[in-house]
Formats: sequence, C-alpha cells, structure tokens
Amino acid sequence: LEKSLKLSKKDTNVYFKLENQQRTGSYKIRGVLSKITGLTKEELNKGIVAISSGNHGAATSYVAGLLGIKNASVYMPQTTPRAKVDKIQYYGAQAVKIGKNYDEAREKGLEKIKDRGSVYIDSCSDGLVIAGQGTIALEILEEAPHIDTILVPIGGGGLITGISIGAKAINPQIKVIGLQTAACPAMIASLRDNKFYEMYPTEESICDALVGGVGEIPFKMARDTIDDIIAVDEVDIREAVKYLLLEESIIAEPAGAIGLAAIRKNPHLFRGKNVAVIVTGGNIDKELLLDIINK
Repeated sequence: LEKSLKLSKKDTNVYFKLENQQRTGSYKIRGVLSKITGLTKEELNKGIVAISSGNHGAATSYVAGLLGIKNASVYMPQTTPRAKVDKIQYYGAQAVKIGKNYDEAREKGLEKIKDRGSVYIDSCSDGLVIAGQGTIALEILEEAPHIDTILVPIGGGGLITGISIGAKAINPQIKVIGLQTAACPAMIASLRDNKFYEMYPTEESICDALVGGVGEIPFKMARDTIDDIIAVDEVDIREAVKYLLLEESIIAEPAGAIGLAAIRKNPHLFRGKNVAVIVTGGNIDKELLLDIINK
C-alpha cells in the first residue's frame, strides 16, 4: 500500500494498492491460486481451462506451471493485448483466440470446455476465486485500518465481491465503490434493470479487462457488497494512465488506472476520506502506452 503524496491533501488521503506488482502483473493470481489448490488430483488430471481477456489467463498459465499441471489452455478474444498473450504463452499454457470480443470468446469457450471435460477456472463467479481476490482487503486493512473507502474496478465483478466481503467483515461501515468504463457499464445496467446481464454490448474501449457481462454470483451479491458505482469516461482513463506513469512512476493498464481517473474527475466525492485505490494490473501494450503519452 503506497500513499500518494501528490494526490493526498489536508483532508484527504489517497493510497494505491499496487497489484500491478504481483507475479504475472495483476491481482488475478490470488483467485487462481485459491481455486486450483482446492482441486483434487482427479480434477487436475482432467486439465484446466480459463476464458480470459488476458490477466486471468496469464495467472492460470503461471499457476499451472507452478504446480506442474501439463494440460492448461486459455481461450481469449482476438482483441487481447499482445503483452497479455505473450505472458500466457511464456508460462506454458496454450493460448487460443476464438472470439471477436470477450462475450463471444466466453460463449465459444464454454462449449469447448464442455466437450473436453476439463475443469473450468471461472474468473469471477466462483466462490474460491472470489475468496482469493478478497485477500486484498485483508492486506489493506491490516496495514491501514483507518481506510474508510475502497475503489475497485468492475469487470465481471468477482474482485469487488471478494474485497467487499473481506472489508465489511472487518469494518461494516467501510464504503466499497465500483468503477466501470462508460463504454461498458454492465453492472450499472444490471442493478438498474434488476437483470443479470451475462453478456453486455460494449463500445470501443482500451479497458480490455472491464468489458463484457457480469458474473452470476457478483450480480446476486451486488446490492449487499457494492455501495455505489461510478462510470468513468475513456478519455479520463487515458489521462489517468499517463498521470500514474509520469507523476507517480506507476505503470498501470487502463483497467488499473480507472480508480485514479474517478478521483481526479470527482474530487468532491472523496473529500475528507481515506481512500484505497486498487491498481489491478500493469500489463499494457507498449504501443498503447506510447500513444497515450504522446497524445
């Protein structure tokens, strides 16, 4: 947990939880380790499969190699950033592009998993995975028990579910605020319409980790776990990536920078607060990073 001296003011303190420094470059390794170490030998012998926009796949590939699992595959959309594909392949899993976007990749991937009989490592709607992600909250509040607000990006929703369960068990008064790109506000729409949007259309987005529908468990628990959700414009996310690099010396992918974008756009919402911002990952393509900096 790192305090931002530039963003913290007399009545506001901002801290970054730097999950971009995790092995594989994102928080996803927590949930994957929690899930895979809970499998039986018989299940592991069937092989494991993940469907991912990148970070979950890299974590699955890494843990498979760590535990000596030979049969590991990751299905992903064709839009998956090169940096994330390279990590998946580097750690040993088979990387298969099968859809034009995440929702299509998920739909086709689930069909293939059913045919193969492999164990599916769900990225967001699995109790063990969610529990693993929740360890972030335990670490935050152990180090900084005065934190009263946590900002969490929402893709499928597993991360915010785990963090909220862990944080509210320690401090029921803590506020857990979700963040979604305005290009794909799936959880916002799900709560507004009281409808489980397992698939959700997206506009063009640099936040590959935050597009697509939500998970069933996160949707069912959302009203108990999420205090509010802020939709953040893509242009503000771009500026946040740039700010983190140039002002804080933090390399963050767009999904990991969305919390900072929300604070910079809405500083009045966080006045007088002690805020922890989850920087979920740092796996950003060089070309995108250069484009953001140069613009």
